[in-house]
Amino acid sequence: MKMNTRLFLRFILVLALLLVTSASVLAQKFAILSDIHVTPGNANEGKLKEAVVEINASDVDAVMMTGDLTNEGSDEQLLNVKSILDDITKPLYVIPGNHENNWSQSACKTFNDLWGNDRFVFTVGKLVVIGMNCGPFMKMGDGHIKQEDLIWLDKTLREMVKPGMKVLSVNHYPLLDDLDNYRDYANILKKYPVITHQNGHWHRWRQYETDGIIGLMVRCLDMGNGDYGYTLMDVDLDHDWIHVYNKTLGKEHDIRYAYKINLEYYSRDISKIQYAVPQGFKVERVYADNASIFTRLGIDKDNIYFGNSLGYLRVIDKNTAALKWEYKTTSMLFSRPAVADKIVILPTGDKRLIWLDKKNGKVLNEVEAKGPYVADGIVADGVLYQGGFKTFQAWDVNSKKLMWEYNDINNYCQAEPFVGKDDIIFGAWDTNLRSLDRKNGALNWSWNNGKTTNLYSPGNVVPAVTKDRVVIVAPDRNSTAIDRVTGKQLWRYHDNAVKVRESLGLSEDGKRAYAKTMDGTVVAMDTQSDDYHQLWDTDCGFGYEHAPCIVLEKDGYIYAGSRHGMLAVLDAASGKLLFRYEMGSSEVNGFDVDPATGDIYCSLIEGTIWKISKK
Repeated sequence: MKMNTRLFLRFILVLALLLVTSASVLAQKFAILSDIHVTPGNANEGKLKEAVVEINASDVDAVMMTGDLTNEGSDEQLLNVKSILDDITKPLYVIPGNHENNWSQSACKTFNDLWGNDRFVFTVGKLVVIGMNCGPFMKMGDGHIKQEDLIWLDKTLREMVKPGMKVLSVNHYPLLDDLDNYRDYANILKKYPVITHQNGHWHRWRQYETDGIIGLMVRCLDMGNGDYGYTLMDVDLDHDWIHVYNKTLGKEHDIRYAYKINLEYYSRDISKIQYAVPQGFKVERVYADNASIFTRLGIDKDNIYFGNSLGYLRVIDKNTAALKWEYKTTSMLFSRPAVADKIVILPTGDKRLIWLDKKNGKVLNEVEAKGPYVADGIVADGVLYQGGFKTFQAWDVNSKKLMWEYNDINNYCQAEPFVGKDDIIFGAWDTNLRSLDRKNGALNWSWNNGKTTNLYSPGNVVPAVTKDRVVIVAPDRNSTAIDRVTGKQLWRYHDNAVKVRESLGLSEDGKRAYAKTMDGTVVAMDTQSDDYHQLWDTDCGFGYEHAPCIVLEKDGYIYAGSRHGMLAVLDAASGKLLFRYEMGSSEVNGFDVDPATGDIYCSLIEGTIWKISKK
């Protein structure tokens, strides 16, 4: 008589449990909270409080909170969650998730201020538990382990893992394509006896494998249909078993997974496709930093200016890549340094504007401002036009005085503004696009997309502005044309076959706007038509795509960048794809033109700077 397959598997699981029952009392026990998404007053807030009571009454050795504590990462939401988690009487270890990093009110600073760090390491018996932040940082993108965190991971495990010890790796993201540099992450972990990589993010249970490392996705707080709860994990190193339990609030825990620890890893062939650069072009890496880079580049005739995830403004020689000087701030940097004739102005994540001498980095002026700053500013005719948190400002570069500010904004500005002869046009994460009078900051008009959700805002798109029109795209996947003078909407286009998001550019003659879609295609739109009119579309081979990297046209060529470090160069007139080049594995931050040579520069989040030139 044949046994039902499901019954047979259950029999094997029960047998495995019986075999290790005698030793399970010696196991390291953890409660894992993930993806709790608490906002003040929502249902999850009350359920989290119930979970805290249960966990305090349990026999777990430690509690891990593995990301997505909140929905928007605001200071209010973080403080609220911390007030609840502070009631946990067990040792507690917390890392942020994408919802704390992507839309953070404080540019990711408040989390560190509240919990002391965005990574942790501790030991329970012979087990080293290590976890760290993985972004994405202040803009749409894949998860990313900062370069300095990869260095810390290797150094820490090398020092802490003694003979007979094992490692439990923790992150918000899985060791899969969700993390752009997961290969670098996995290659470090494989040097040590890692029993499992545990993560959340997907809001569901799943076991997977990466090069022999067993990956474990755990439940979120609210699984739907009234199922609120958390995860319990028992690690039995003496018998090399791991048991994972689902714990629904108010009910007994039930077994979800039981598996033998595996330490036999292997390396998969990950050799990259080599794309040929056609004659006449040259693509070269000119610098590699020891930290991640989230900013675009400031460029003058001699130097390149950028900020990194360690909070340093760094200045390198454009020809030799030698470090000339650096300036340290107290938080990660996201805004491109604003370069003037003799001064560079640094908008910081710790709520300052800092004037520095371009020659030596000497501080000339420092202003406590309405930060944090995550937007790219523009210096035009001796004035810095800079977006901030709930503000847009104009600063006299030489006198270092505030000329005017516009404060009727309900969220932060992020992208570079358009600065015209008489007007300034920019978006913010409050669903609005605005036009201000350049002389005094008075509002000319404000356009709203009709949405109430901030995440659909034109907050991180550089407007494509012609003589009489403004074209934008946004995460609501609409392309929109607006009258530049009146702010009246001229046309609005949505098509599931043309899924635009935040990546946009303008042709040098102003007749075409270029948008990169979520399918990795660049589309050319006629900016002079009374209705949406698409001129051509070209598949750049990026695949699924969401990097908000601008699209740049220069000297008849279009430059587009992907979330995985791919460069695509197209002919501007026909849209023909000329070539692709794989610069790295992480997001391209944006393109900037060397004002002296016309060469194109870009930075990648992984900490590299690239130069694209025509021979």
